[in-house]
Amino acid sequence: MSIIEALQFDFFQHALAAGLLASILCGVIGSLVVVNRLVFLAGGVAHAAYGGVGLAVILGLPILPVTSCFAVFAAMIMAMVTLKVRERADTVIGVIWAAGMAFGVVLLDLAPGYNVDLMSYLFGSIMAVATGDLWLMGILSAAVPLVVLVFYRGLSAMSFDEDFARARGVPVNALYYLLIGMVALCVVTLIRVAGLILVIAMLTIPPFIAERRARSLGRMMIASTLLGAMFCLAGLWLAFRFDLTSGAAIIAVSSVTFFLSLAIPQRSEN
Repeated sequence: MSIIEALQFDFFQHALAAGLLASILCGVIGSLVVVNRLVFLAGGVAHAAYGGVGLAVILGLPILPVTSCFAVFAAMIMAMVTLKVRERADTVIGVIWAAGMAFGVVLLDLAPGYNVDLMSYLFGSIMAVATGDLWLMGILSAAVPLVVLVFYRGLSAMSFDEDFARARGVPVNALYYLLIGMVALCVVTLIRVAGLILVIAMLTIPPFIAERRARSLGRMMIASTLLGAMFCLAGLWLAFRFDLTSGAAIIAVSSVTFFLSLAIPQRSEN
């Protein structure tokens, strides 16, 4: 069955829309994550966010607001540590990563009548995305690029030469906290739809490939967004055609392209 035929189904249309919106978010934020070497921190936020899920369930509160607040709080701690104690940053992030995940699992185990579906959390259910989730992703996909555009010069300066940016009066610390906060919000929103592993893959693989060819941060964001959209489209079609797990199929396409890209010479700096 071709992609055109698959688009006749509502669930495939919703999944494709979710993939395209996720590509925008991950293309913009992922480029900043890769350039600033924050992949480990982004992974830590993604895992720690699970603690918010458990907290929301055990307290009987809406999952998204509680998880968002929990993830942002954990992200701010990580940001503070990476700014003040860089030599111990990886250790502290690793502890928060593990503690948040364990905290969430324990709370979910204690929640009466709640069964943890770890596979759903890891790989998501993009083929079953709800209309409400699409609206939320759409709002975030418009807001995040707008914020990045407003602070683009400062974020670009901070990303490529932090010392020079500080010397020029750029509020590096404030922009760093802003970036980490946006990472946390994007991760929490996308995990509901795409799953933990797919979010991390989309935050890292397309930006890395784009970085090898792009000549500016802006072009890297655009290229990363386009690559993410291509990976999502190809992965969704493979999942639909061969009855595969959609998140895993998208990751497989991304990973194959990643390794193929390593064989292509990196752009010259001249």
